[in-house]
Amino acid sequence: MNDGRWTNLSYDVPASVLSDTSNITIRQMLPEDTAAVADLATQLGYPAAETQIKRRYDFIKDRWDARLLVAQSANRTVVGWVHVQVTYLLESDPRAEIWGLVVTEKSRGTGVGRRLVEAAEEWAGMLGMDVVVVRSNQLRLETRAFYEHLGYQVTKTQNAFRKALS
Repeated sequence: MNDGRWTNLSYDVPASVLSDTSNITIRQMLPEDTAAVADLATQLGYPAAETQIKRRYDFIKDRWDARLLVAQSANRTVVGWVHVQVTYLLESDPRAEIWGLVVTEKSRGTGVGRRLVEAAEEWAGMLGMDVVVVRSNQLRLETRAFYEHLGYQVTKTQNAFRKALS
């Protein structure tokens, strides 16, 4: 279904999520954030070099249907990031999907993750999305509790398959 909502749209991060609350600012990711984002991805268990994150950032940063946001502390340290993107499926209407969310261990439980998710949800709502989806490894019990606390519901469990093509 394409009723015009899904094409040729360009949105910046909503002003309401750019405010500094509790010394944390949510803003769009910048090229100079790639080292911090790589460190955070590695903390989550997805080892990545700064050059890899920079290359991936360059693929995503200008897409109208994706946002890369960071949480920055008062001392300008990146303490979290979220990647949200519209997903298109033949069997259902477009939806926003959180493809990555990481907060430093020290900042967990302080509201940083919630602020990042709320910013992603607000952006998705501006695009007219009716739902936000997120996937999490079943072994991450604290992550499940985090999302359930934010109102997300488990809809299914599944296996993930991968096949290297090289």
